[in-house]
Amino acid sequence: MHTIDMDLVEMTLDVMKYTIDRISNLSPEMGAPKSETELFNIVGETVTAEGIGGENALQLFRDVLVKATVPIDHPRHLAFVPAAPTRAAIMFDLVTSASSIHGAYWMEGAGGIFCENQAMKWLVSLTGLPEGAFGVFTSGGTAANLSAMVAAREAWRSRDSQNVGKKALMLTSHGAHSSIQAMAKVIDADVVMIDCEEENLTGRELQNGINELEEKDRNRLFAVVATGGTTNAGIIDQLDTIADVCEKENVWFHVDCAYGGGALAAPSVRHLFNGVERADSITIDPHKWLFSPYDCGAVIYKDLELAKNAHSQKGAYLEIFKDEGAQGFNPADYQIQLTRRVRGMPLWFSLAMHGTKKYRQAIETGISLAQIAEKKIQKRENLELVRPASLSVVLFRRKGWSPEEYKDWTYKNHREGLALVTPTTWKKETVVRFCFINPDTTEEDIDMILDTME
Repeated sequence: MHTIDMDLVEMTLDVMKYTIDRISNLSPEMGAPKSETELFNIVGETVTAEGIGGENALQLFRDVLVKATVPIDHPRHLAFVPAAPTRAAIMFDLVTSASSIHGAYWMEGAGGIFCENQAMKWLVSLTGLPEGAFGVFTSGGTAANLSAMVAAREAWRSRDSQNVGKKALMLTSHGAHSSIQAMAKVIDADVVMIDCEEENLTGRELQNGINELEEKDRNRLFAVVATGGTTNAGIIDQLDTIADVCEKENVWFHVDCAYGGGALAAPSVRHLFNGVERADSITIDPHKWLFSPYDCGAVIYKDLELAKNAHSQKGAYLEIFKDEGAQGFNPADYQIQLTRRVRGMPLWFSLAMHGTKKYRQAIETGISLAQIAEKKIQKRENLELVRPASLSVVLFRRKGWSPEEYKDWTYKNHREGLALVTPTTWKKETVVRFCFINPDTTEEDIDMILDTME
């Protein structure tokens, strides 16, 4: 398996041809899932004692299996939070894998980690955090949120020995991403959800939520999680007033910008994030709105030492990494993973190749597309906006449709290879949601989708 022969050379050429063909395709086929039984009936058993051969395996993937997936970069994929990695980032993801770099410690991965850190410097600059703030790339927003929560809880425990062994508690809003509650379960912390009078969490509502806690629960409070762009509607919490309360109450302030973080680079909406520069930690997903391939999240800390105190691992075979001859930035010290690939390298290469100005322009395009879609919806008698476009998200309704009709419409468009747009729920009502990430999406694409709602 580890020898180089003519079969391997030919397979390498086949893989490169597939890759070049794929990234050159401006409108890839809108695949659709098949059941496991259907797929097995077509491809059969692929892992056997003797192997089926690389040529056969690649052909099965190219002709059958990849067509049972939905390409996240299709210009009419507007569901969930899609992605649109640059061609440069995709190509360099091949380089990242081929280079076989272990990205946990500087001693092994210095060159690759240097690349990541160059990209991270730019991310940190977008946040406005004070000098000394820095971060590390993770597998995604969930891992980033978990890493931040662990750092926050350990900082809380280190302030007072009475907090050690005590079940911690955090506050957030109902608009927070589902990973916040899920990761709180992982660290066995309680979550209190704050109801918002309007659509975003404010400092006043946070203060009221804290005041309503019983004394025993107030003593368990270790963190507040605000959102910089909700996944469902692109709503940004009132970060500046929330920061005021967190500073007054001496509580860790985390901002989940997994989706919305890319908009920190957009001058048209940057003011909406005022207060993020006062956070103790921030989550951003470059694989969402910063055009990096999956999987690439990031967690940024105001104080790296607090994160290091929480995450640095001990082990006899790891001690060499702390030796003076191995000194450098060790990503394993600042998040939950020990073994990690240098997943920030494709982002670095794309930034280095294209420059940050083009990134700003591409992000502004997503915001503009949402505003264009909003105007088009307002001009159609059978459609109605649910709320104004926010960041790159638009929520609207098809007048007179039931929840089942929305679902039927989604599956019909998907089945016909036109688009993937899914319904969501807003204030207990089923509505349609557009999320624009791909700068290759056009006004014609929007019209094409809206025409199917006649």
